[in-house]
Amino acid sequence: MPRMPKRIKFRKQMRGVLKGNATRGNFVAYGDYGLQSLEMHWLSARQIEAGRIAAQHFLRRQGKVYIRVFPDKPISKKPLETRMGKGKADTEYWAARVKPGTMLFEIAGVPENVAKQAMARVAHKMPVRCRFVGRRLTV
Repeated sequence: MPRMPKRIKFRKQMRGVLKGNATRGNFVAYGDYGLQSLEMHWLSARQIEAGRIAAQHFLRRQGKVYIRVFPDKPISKKPLETRMGKGKADTEYWAARVKPGTMLFEIAGVPENVAKQAMARVAHKMPVRCRFVGRRLTV
C-alpha cells in the first residue's frame, strides 16, 4: 500500500513553489550506495512504492533498502468535466517534494555492481533523472 501520513493538521494544502537545490537529505546517510535526484518534481506515493518493489524484487531479500523521501503533501484534483467553483477538490494522491540533490533511495549490504543494477531499475520507475552515488567518507 502506498505511504501516506497517519494524521495531518490540515486536509488540503496550497501548491507552493519548488526552487533551489536540496540542502538537507542530500548525502548517503544510512546505506552504502544511493540514488540521487537531479531534477525538481513531486514524487507520488505510487512512484515511490514502485521503486521500492523494483529494488526489493531485484535484490531477492539480500541487503537493505532505505526510502529517504516521504509523501506528506496532499495533491487535490477536480474530476473531469466538472464546472469551475464548488470549492477545492478532495485529495487525489500524496506526493513528496523532490529537489535536485535529494537522496531518494539507499541500499546497504550488497556489492557495488549489484547495488548499481538495483538502482538502475529503481531509476526507470522515477519521473526524474537520477544518478548513482556512493557513501562519501569523511576524514
